[in-house]
Amino acid sequence: MGGGRAGEPSLAGWDIAAADHGEWIPWGSCGKARARIVAQADGYHVALVEAEAGYRTDPHVHQHAEFLYLIEGRVSNQGRTITTGGAFAAAAGSVHDAFVSETPVRYVSIFKL
Repeated sequence: MGGGRAGEPSLAGWDIAAADHGEWIPWGSCGKARARIVAQADGYHVALVEAEAGYRTDPHVHQHAEFLYLIEGRVSNQGRTITTGGAFAAAAGSVHDAFVSETPVRYVSIFKL
């Protein structure tokens, strides 16, 4: 199976990291959020995002599918409320023009650039 040393599973093609891995970077243009890219594979990124209440995403069209899991807080996304433990999946080609954090939030976003 192409493993590592005898009896160990292979890590070929894997990017496994702790959530505190990587540097925080500004997220969005409003200055109210930051992200840490914690893992990458095949052009997809797994980002941990922290945002203040009132953070809004910049309107955009998804070129690829995007997935979000809300760790804590409450957001309004495309007119629907998502609370802690909620999620969304956005298909390629979908317009994203109404995402607002109603409280401070933490979420995981998986996307491809």
